[in-house]
Amino acid sequence: MEKRYQVFVSSTFRDLEHERQEVMHALLELDCMPSGMELFPAANESQWNLIKKVIDDCDYYILILAGRYGSIGPDGISYTEMEYRYALESGKPTIAFLHRDPGKVIADKSESTDEGKAKLKAFRESVEKKLCKPWDSPQELGSVVSRSLIQLIKSTPAVGWVRANELADREATLELLQLRRKVEELQTELGKVWEGLAQGDEEHSVRYSFNATPPGEYRSTPWSATFNPTWNELFASIAPLMIQEATEPALKSALDSLAGGMNIERLQANKKLARHSLSTFRIGQDDFQTIKVQLRALGLIARSEKTRSVKDSGTYWTLTPYGDEVMTQLRAIRKNHDDSSDAEELVEGEE
Repeated sequence: MEKRYQVFVSSTFRDLEHERQEVMHALLELDCMPSGMELFPAANESQWNLIKKVIDDCDYYILILAGRYGSIGPDGISYTEMEYRYALESGKPTIAFLHRDPGKVIADKSESTDEGKAKLKAFRESVEKKLCKPWDSPQELGSVVSRSLIQLIKSTPAVGWVRANELADREATLELLQLRRKVEELQTELGKVWEGLAQGDEEHSVRYSFNATPPGEYRSTPWSATFNPTWNELFASIAPLMIQEATEPALKSALDSLAGGMNIERLQANKKLARHSLSTFRIGQDDFQTIKVQLRALGLIARSEKTRSVKDSGTYWTLTPYGDEVMTQLRAIRKNHDDSSDAEELVEGEE
């Protein structure tokens, strides 16, 4: 059966009319059914209840954010932010599209008051913590929405909609509805679980060991210490290894290198280790297992299901589609508009 997906498009309205048209065209080209507040401007409680019902019925939710915060609801936040919060609370697969440089948006399409600017800034910062994509022009927005939604559909399949005459019978229809409700319940529960887990820029204490060799000697002494990388730093150090798949020793080695890279200068500045040669950095095995379990619980990595020979008993790990998105955000290099970046830096003794 051919499925069509209903997508709720949330944004401020008058300042983004052209952008919304590009998004609507992109959705229609994907055979998706767009829904949005242009069908029912949020102005009172009864209309807000209708909007919540429409979000509930949609398969996916997208947010477009530029220079305006939007009209304020009874709780002091904009209807756009209310829609976004409700979509997250409902466990709806969500992706946001943020203007790359809102400071360049013309005055007529930007917040004019300090209060509005402050609320927009706070809203944008909260959105940036979730899955989001940048855009500059309406045409770029339409293109990035199309690519991102295709990937979101692949990584987070929704129930979707089909023509009634394509359903086998009434029993199949009831079963489909029951499955859809079950999926929504599971997605809501999964969202609650993730919210309670340490992630992102939160720090995690990791114990590591290393060898220190005094100047002029050959025998080294083992030392141990702790450092506090963020979960983003831990994940970013091993994620590229899992673009295809990686063994556990390979992941452990990458985290060992992270421990050395983040701590060697600080350790060499310590009086006890002055002029010592430091080597063989290793994080604790228990810490490695904890990191692996946490990244798996966050939905970033998964065990590879690739078929192997009977003799190969190793454990292999790969990125989930969500993990691939997060890795791209953490590791992709942004365009540098500073002309001075073209200057060549020469370092003696290095190729």
